[in-house]
Amino acid sequence: MKLSDFKYTVPEKLISQYPPKKRGQSRLMVLHRDTQQIEDRQFSDLAEYLKAGDCLVVNETKVFPARLTGIKDKTNAEVEVFLLRELEKDLWEVLVKPARKVRVGNKLHVGNLLTCEVVDNTVSGGRVIRFHCKGNFSDIVQKIGKVPLPPYIKREPENVDKERYQSVFAKKEGAVAATTAALHFDKKMIKKLESRGVKVVPILLHVGLGTFRPVVVEDLTRHKMDSEYFEISEKSAEAINRTINAGGRVVAVGTTVVRVLETVVTSDGHVKAEKGWTDKFIYPPQEVRVPGALITNFHMPNSTLIMLVCAFGGRDFILKAYRKAIRDRYRFFSYGDAMLIL
Repeated sequence: MKLSDFKYTVPEKLISQYPPKKRGQSRLMVLHRDTQQIEDRQFSDLAEYLKAGDCLVVNETKVFPARLTGIKDKTNAEVEVFLLRELEKDLWEVLVKPARKVRVGNKLHVGNLLTCEVVDNTVSGGRVIRFHCKGNFSDIVQKIGKVPLPPYIKREPENVDKERYQSVFAKKEGAVAATTAALHFDKKMIKKLESRGVKVVPILLHVGLGTFRPVVVEDLTRHKMDSEYFEISEKSAEAINRTINAGGRVVAVGTTVVRVLETVVTSDGHVKAEKGWTDKFIYPPQEVRVPGALITNFHMPNSTLIMLVCAFGGRDFILKAYRKAIRDRYRFFSYGDAMLIL
């Protein structure tokens, strides 16, 4: 497979700029891999496709307000500081914009309680910054930071995003992008699934900015994924393995879940408890071994996300579904509609 095998055009009018009024009001396209049939449903119909003994695996990462605005010392130039990950206490890897104006040694003032100094450049073109704060760093960021909406949402963050660009499963702060497949779920849906005997099992992957980074090399074997931190506990691994042993389906909520499960899969098709960093890149003709079903959104062309979905569902079938989605005016990307691949 080559990069050009995943090229398509999404009309700008189909790129959703806001979430639906309530969670779960999105459309749901259901893809049956065995029959190659496609159904048009509503996300509220999801429970009809899951059954007792299935295991719904969700990512409990929580988005934090990673976008800060700094003022450059001496010149008073405004600089965006996008927090990526904490390397050690008060030391962060960040992206800055405009990057050409921010050099090692520069000092920035972020509000009244934060100052920082650029101490290094990173391989990916970012910066390493050391913060000095008057108070608790996390509390200050929560107060002055902005929701890190993806670049295809052409507006500034609003109050609605504080709640809706966050899943109901979110518990552990550390992501700079939402697990968008999970944004459709509300507590009512979770209770409905649990009442049917579906077990909800949490894992963790802190989504980094690489989720928006397009692949730019034609030869996919040359693409390098950004490393992201993940955890799968003993309890969660045991629950997933029990499902597999009993013949139930592991239903992955989002591509991040698939990446974790395929990172920790064992030679016999089970999973092991583990924590660490993964740069797992899944694309056709690789086989996805653990999940038996996938809930996901409609993704950007040439992205690692669409490549993973094609590895799971088959490239021709998935792209056929995308063409139908465009014809039928499904909503695309983070705040868009959902797809269930069985």
